[in-house]
Amino acid sequence: ENLKAVCEAAGGSLQDIVKLNIFLTDLGNFATVNEVMATYFQTPYPARAAIGVAALPKGAEVEMDGIVIL
Repeated sequence: ENLKAVCEAAGGSLQDIVKLNIFLTDLGNFATVNEVMATYFQTPYPARAAIGVAALPKGAEVEMDGIVIL
């Protein structure tokens, strides 16, 4: 929802994301991430990379950043 809000504040939407980086503390959750992403994104899906990390700020399990083309 935060990424969506940032896109909208810039005058775009999640559909304007062309590249998405997904940081996960447990790569075993990747299937769940795919399920959630399907509710937010439509085809064509953005290019993406999943990166396993040891920890994220505030104990988060997943963090994303994206490149938006407006």
